[in-house]
Amino acid sequence: MSVGGTQRLTHTTFDGLRTVAVIDIGASSIRMAIAEIKEGEVNVLEQLIQGVALGKDTFHYGSIHKSTIEDCVRVLSSYRRKLEEYQITQPAQIRVVATSAVREATNRLTFLDRIYSATGLLVEPIDDAEVNRVTYLGILPLLRAEADLFDSLAMVVEVGGGSTETLLLKGGDVVHSQSYRLGSLRLRETLSTYSAPAMNSRRIMEAQIDRTVERIREHADEGRVQLVALGGDVRFAASQLVSQSIGSDIIRIPIGDLEKFTDEMLSLSIDQIINRYHMTLSDAETLGPALLTYLHIGREFGISEVLVADFNLRDALLNEIAGHDGWALGFREQIVQSALKLARKFDVALPHAQHVASLAKILFDQLADEHGLDTRWETILTVAALLHESGQFVSNRSFHKHSMYIISNSKIFGLSPVDTQLVALVARYHRRAHPKPSHEGYSLLDRDTRIAVSRAAAILRVAVCLDHSHSQRIQSIECRLTDDQLILLLPGVQDVSLEQLELKQRGQLFEEVFGRRVLLRSVL
Repeated sequence: MSVGGTQRLTHTTFDGLRTVAVIDIGASSIRMAIAEIKEGEVNVLEQLIQGVALGKDTFHYGSIHKSTIEDCVRVLSSYRRKLEEYQITQPAQIRVVATSAVREATNRLTFLDRIYSATGLLVEPIDDAEVNRVTYLGILPLLRAEADLFDSLAMVVEVGGGSTETLLLKGGDVVHSQSYRLGSLRLRETLSTYSAPAMNSRRIMEAQIDRTVERIREHADEGRVQLVALGGDVRFAASQLVSQSIGSDIIRIPIGDLEKFTDEMLSLSIDQIINRYHMTLSDAETLGPALLTYLHIGREFGISEVLVADFNLRDALLNEIAGHDGWALGFREQIVQSALKLARKFDVALPHAQHVASLAKILFDQLADEHGLDTRWETILTVAALLHESGQFVSNRSFHKHSMYIISNSKIFGLSPVDTQLVALVARYHRRAHPKPSHEGYSLLDRDTRIAVSRAAAILRVAVCLDHSHSQRIQSIECRLTDDQLILLLPGVQDVSLEQLELKQRGQLFEEVFGRRVLLRSVL
């Protein structure tokens, strides 16, 4: 694996057929999907679900009870036996993720270690950025299939047990993304905390929901909005209200029908829902609060019908395993657009920043054999180039450190907190001091990631030096390597003395990291 790369699930049989599994540890249940993959096509073989009380513990007490951890061990051990029946035994065939109930627990490390020691399963707590990323990649083909939906402002919403994820998309572009601490199980726990009487439960939940809906409104106040709902609760509602098969990509529910069904669900007790619909306890508990949240969002935006997508997190993860590139060009363009929006906010000189990013990409591509970094790192380098001068918004003095602070504390669509921190470090090292073990953030990285940061920062320094004049006069580069030199041939540029002087002062990082001194040559 190349430095800074990511390992993919690659267990393949002789005929190219792979059998894989994904497990989603949620706030109220643990779900598993087993699938066959051949030539990029996913065929789901079996799906399992068992209820757990993770969210109840985390959202009420802040940590996961020992008994609940053992319940998860029991469920995952049974899943492990099922995987063995399908001969899914290698780590490369299995991906296990956990969402907010595990991520927010104060004893999450104890939980992760116990699961691993008992079952051998490595659980990966995924953050909001990762959920938004796989949601975007999964929902985009469904939106493209409906021209009116693709061209309008589509609000993609998933109400989970612990949080509500929103994506605003128009023409395939991300307008805004946000995660809110509003979830169906979290709402239930709020009622439990305040010992709310049954007659007041709906009013208390609506007050909580409306506070979040007001925040959503701030980012979607232009023209007609279409609501695309994800999640098992709203898919269940669709199966009860619409004769059209839920296997269809998009199901349309009139908002009035959803309101009547929601009223009915909230009028029933949990036991009545379980008995009437043969539901698990975990699903019955989340149904009413989740539907109420979708309903209030729809009413706030004057929506006449809710569009329910037959899509979930496990589908998205299976698609990624199938080789549908999670860092494909279209997705990376959304990250860049988000970074440009942040650059404008901090008055970055965009012609210079975008040109530095362009030069950095040329260097990255031509030096691929030297740096060994993948497309994820190309994106990190590009974003760092766009934002490397953002710190000048604070002060020209030590602005590289201010840039690091601004980036570290900003949200860029598609980048996880870890990725954002790597962008901040690469931008921080575009000038002045080289990476040192004593530097905040850098010292905590593993060896491979430290090397990747240094390589990306060294490339960025060269690109910054090549546009030191802010004139964008260097448009193309050809790299020539010798044993101890990187010679950059610059067509159409007569005098390179200014850039060469700048490289002499700041190019030592490249020489230190790659073992080659950088020299410039005019090509006329």
